[in-house]
Amino acid sequence: MDPRPIGVFDSGLGGLTAVRELAARMPEERIIYFGDTGRVPYGSRSRETIIKYARQDVAFLRSFDLKSLVIACGTVSSAAIGLLRREQDLPIFGVVEPTAHRAVALTRNNRIGLIATHATIASGAYERVIRARDPEAQIFAAACPLFVPLVENGRTRPGDVVIETVVRDYLTPIRDAGVDVLVLGCTHYPLLREVIGRFMGPQVALVDSGAEVAHEVGRWLSEHDALAAPGQVGGCRWYVSDSTAGFRDLAAVFLGRPVAEPVEQIDIERY
Repeated sequence: MDPRPIGVFDSGLGGLTAVRELAARMPEERIIYFGDTGRVPYGSRSRETIIKYARQDVAFLRSFDLKSLVIACGTVSSAAIGLLRREQDLPIFGVVEPTAHRAVALTRNNRIGLIATHATIASGAYERVIRARDPEAQIFAAACPLFVPLVENGRTRPGDVVIETVVRDYLTPIRDAGVDVLVLGCTHYPLLREVIGRFMGPQVALVDSGAEVAHEVGRWLSEHDALAAPGQVGGCRWYVSDSTAGFRDLAAVFLGRPVAEPVEQIDIERY
């Protein structure tokens, strides 16, 4: 048993979808979340900038005594996870590997759709993992740069003409390609699940990167006897790099529950 907390970070609030899944699967665990809301999104940044930001995010979270770290950001998982694993001496989990593996397991026609940020698509990370599992897989990828700011501004519901128009514009070529699995390669995207699912149709399975990384973390902690003790009181601590105003309302949408815990703003440039 290991009572220490799990650290989780993302460029903004999308990583809260991973926190939601972690808390649902392992309610005894304590979670420390950092959202870099002052510098969101990461997906349009250079690799050098992404690495700089990721190192600062990790340095802040390592000021706590963590037992593991979750990169709940597709962009950082794609561009910097190998580097961070070499630099750090604790287990680090990203969203790419478990999500790609799940997509390969689900597809029946070897036609897999992938939507993510520009940086994630450009990295080719999902394609490498998918093709390592299934060399015959055909991957149809699209960058969706407007999804993150729309989600962060609450434009997520069916009937919202803005998000429905953007979804149609981005996803029409992927739907027309006949995919039977669509990877939601950014932890913001599960908030668009209903809109995307309606557009793609019931024949297309949607793979949630937050859910897949939570499953991977739970499996690893169980195998290494590092879960919190039964009966430990779990909970979350919240940190952001921009104003805390409005965090509770928007975070509640991602988490599916009210946010009662304190929210603290930190100066990430100090790390």
